[in-house]
Amino acid sequence: MNALIFGATGGTGRQLVEQALAQGHIVTAFARNPRNLDLQHPNLHVGQGDVLDFASVERVMQGQEVVLSALGAPASQKDAVRSEGTRHIIRAMEQTGVRRFICLTTLGIGDSQQALPFAYKYLLVPLFLRQAFADSERQEEYIRQSALEWTIARPGTLTNGQRTGQYRHGFPASEKGLKMKISRADVADFMLRQVQDHAYLRKAASLSY
Repeated sequence: MNALIFGATGGTGRQLVEQALAQGHIVTAFARNPRNLDLQHPNLHVGQGDVLDFASVERVMQGQEVVLSALGAPASQKDAVRSEGTRHIIRAMEQTGVRRFICLTTLGIGDSQQALPFAYKYLLVPLFLRQAFADSERQEEYIRQSALEWTIARPGTLTNGQRTGQYRHGFPASEKGLKMKISRADVADFMLRQVQDHAYLRKAASLSY
């Protein structure tokens, strides 16, 4: 399948690229600086551009069958990369007829807020992550308002651990015993499973160990 991956040079995005290639997909990795993606594979193509530039997003969308986004930005960054980048992705998908969209946000957005531990909910998010969470809220709203076949992945704290394939997904906010963390490799595993599995079609799934 022709898969377009945004945020391809980030930790989760790189896992998406590597795992998608291993599964036999034809991958286009969208990157502002392709040199940051030091991978070579006969099925890998790199599309250079800025997700905040609609023309470059529309150009790379041609011929794609599924879009996966792992857009992210430092908490201190002022640009609304998640929401505005996602708005451009959605618009380009709608204009080119690409339907399937699998997008990474974060645990704590929307109805998953109650899953956050006390320190996150009342200290870390209000004091340090408020802007990033607000941007992710807007991002999810754009997705929900679209007519796309979307799935949102909301992981807990991301780690650089191995892909295990053993993680919880789609749990209610009241579920107990969560570790509130998950490896980027396992997040990519979940997102790529959604390419064929529509169990979370037009739904958001929380992810954690």
